[in-house]
Amino acid sequence: MHLFSSICVLLWTLSTFVLTRSVTGDKVLVVLEDSAEKDLYSQFWADLESRSFKLSFESPKTESLSLFKLGAPAYDHVILLPPKSKGYGPNLTPKNLLEYTNAGGNILLALSSEAVTPSAISSLLLEFDIALPSDRTSQVVDHFSYDTTSSAENHNVVLLPRPSPLRPDVVNFFGGDGILAVPKAVGQTLGNSSPLIAPILKAPATSYVYNPKEEADGELDVFATGSQISLISALQARNSARFTVLGSLEMLQDKWFDASVQAPGGKSVKTVNKDFARQLTAWTFKEVGVLKVGHVEHHQVLDASKPVSNTTQVGPADPEIYRIKTDVSFSIELSTWDHDHYKPFIAPAADAVQLEFSMLSPFQRLALTPVSTTPNSTVYSTTFRTPDQHGIFAFKVNYKRPFLTNVEERRQVTVRHFAHDEWPRSWRISQAWPWISGLWTIIGGFLCFVVLWLYCEPTGEGREKMKRETQ
Repeated sequence: MHLFSSICVLLWTLSTFVLTRSVTGDKVLVVLEDSAEKDLYSQFWADLESRSFKLSFESPKTESLSLFKLGAPAYDHVILLPPKSKGYGPNLTPKNLLEYTNAGGNILLALSSEAVTPSAISSLLLEFDIALPSDRTSQVVDHFSYDTTSSAENHNVVLLPRPSPLRPDVVNFFGGDGILAVPKAVGQTLGNSSPLIAPILKAPATSYVYNPKEEADGELDVFATGSQISLISALQARNSARFTVLGSLEMLQDKWFDASVQAPGGKSVKTVNKDFARQLTAWTFKEVGVLKVGHVEHHQVLDASKPVSNTTQVGPADPEIYRIKTDVSFSIELSTWDHDHYKPFIAPAADAVQLEFSMLSPFQRLALTPVSTTPNSTVYSTTFRTPDQHGIFAFKVNYKRPFLTNVEERRQVTVRHFAHDEWPRSWRISQAWPWISGLWTIIGGFLCFVVLWLYCEPTGEGREKMKRETQ
C-alpha cells in the first residue's frame, strides 16, 4: 500500500511538471480588492487555469499578504488589478515590487481610467521610464476608429488590429488577424533612454489622450497623440524578469472577449481580445520568448587553409590557450521555450546572432551562422583567425532583443606569440632567397679557396727557395 501511494505521488509530480507551461513556475498571485469583480473576468481566470496556472486571490488589505517567504519569492507571477483605495497597502509598496522583480518575478499591472492609479505606482513606472498622465481621469479616445455600439458619444473604446512586429529583427509574439477592442485605456509614453522597455500595442495615429475635466474648464493640454501613446508596455529587466503594463483592464472582461464591435462605416466583427490576452499573459509569464544556451564549444581548426583528406580535422575542444594567426571555430546551441517544450531558435531574417572575440574592445565581431539543428536546439557556428596580438581574450555572445530573454555567454582564453620553433623556415620565404643564395655563395667561394690553397703545389724554384730559408 505504501509503495502504491508513493508511485501515485511520483506520477502526480511528473504530470504536474509536464503540464507546467511556464519556465519559472505556475503560482500566480491575483491582487483584487473587490471580490465582487472577480466574476467579470471569469473567462480570463479559466484560461489561465486551463494552462496549469494556480491562482491565489488576495486583497491588498490582507495583513498576511507577502511576496516573499523565507527570503524567496512566494509566487512566480503577480497580477495587480487597480485598487479602490489610494494604494496597494504596506505589503505591495513600490520597493517590494522592485525587489520582487529583481528576484526574478513577473508582474502584470492592469490600469483603468475608471480607477485611480496610485501615485506610488506612477512614480515606480517613471523610474522605468514609463510616464502616465498627471491627471487621474484621462483616457485614450479616437474619433475615427471606435466602437459605434458601446461608445457612440465618448469614442473611448478604441478599435485596432493586433500589433505588427516592432522591428524587422524582432520576433512578434502578439501578432495575428482580427480586431482588438481597448476600452477606457490609460495612455502611456515611453522614454528613449532605456533599452529595457518596448511598446507591445500602440494607439492608432488618429488617437489622443483626452481629459473630460479639461474640456469643462475650457483648457486643452494634450498629454500625447498618435503612435506616441502606448496602450500596453513591456519592461524586461536585465535578469529577464518581465513587467507588463496593461493600460485597459476592461479588455480582459468577459463582455469584451466575445463582443461584437463595429467601426464607423464598417461591418460588425467579433473581437479577438481572448486570444490576445492569452498571448499577452503567455509572454509575461514566460511561456514563450525564453532562450536557453546549450553546448558551447571552441577549438582550433588544423590546417584549414590546406586541402586535406579529412576536412573536419579539429584540435581538442575548449583549449585554454591559442596562438596568434590561428584558425579557430566557435559554436553555440540556442533553444527557445514554446509553451511546453524547447524548440530550435531561428533568428529573424533581418537579425543575426553575433560573436565577439575581444580583449578590451572587440578584435572580431562576426555573425554566427546556423549550421545544424537538433530536436530542440539550433547550432550556430563561425570560423575566424585569431589576431596578431597576444593577451587575454574572450569569446562573447551578447544577444539582447526586445521580448526575448537575454543571452550572455563568455569564455576566456589566452592568445600567445609564436614559439621559437614555430616560425616558418627561411627557405619557405621567397623574399629570403636572394639573401640565402648570397650566403651560400660566400661559403662556397671560401671552401673553393681553401681547397685550391691546400692542393695546389708550388713550382721547383719555389721549393728550393723554401729549403734555403729553412736552413
